[in-house]
Amino acid sequence: MRALIQRVTSAQVHVDGALIGECDAGVLVLVCAMQGDGDEVPAKLAAKIAKLRIFKDDEGRMNRSLVDIGGSALVVSQFTLAADTLRGNRPGFSSAAPPTEGERLYRMFAIEMGALVPTQTGQFGADMAVSLVNDGPVTIWMDTDA
Repeated sequence: MRALIQRVTSAQVHVDGALIGECDAGVLVLVCAMQGDGDEVPAKLAAKIAKLRIFKDDEGRMNRSLVDIGGSALVVSQFTLAADTLRGNRPGFSSAAPPTEGERLYRMFAIEMGALVPTQTGQFGADMAVSLVNDGPVTIWMDTDA
C-alpha cells in the first residue's frame, strides 16, 4: 500500500456537497492499495501510521505519535498514488490494485486505523472534495514495499 500522511489541524471530505468525513487535530491519510498487497498489509500500515512520531512534544520536537496526542484520522482512498510517470505525459495506474481488491484493502485499512484512533473515511471510488489545514506543513510518503 502507498500512503500520503499529512499532519492536520482539521480535514474534511465532501461528496456531492455533503460532508461525509472529517477529523480535527491528527492526520489525513490518502491511501492506495497496490497490486500484490496481501491481507497483512493494512494492519501493518495502520500501526506504523498511528505510532509515527510526527507531533510536537513539550520542547517543540516531533516526538509524539497520533496515539500519544489522542488525535484522529481521516482516511481517503486515492488510486492516483499509484501513478507511473516515467513514460510520456499521461500517468499510468496499472500498478494499483483492481477496484474490487483496492476497496477491500482500503476498508481493512480504515478498520485497522479505527481500532487504534478515532477514524472517519471518504467514499471509495467517489469524486471527492478534500480540504485540510496542513499543520507544519508535515507531509510523509509511505510505501509498504519500500
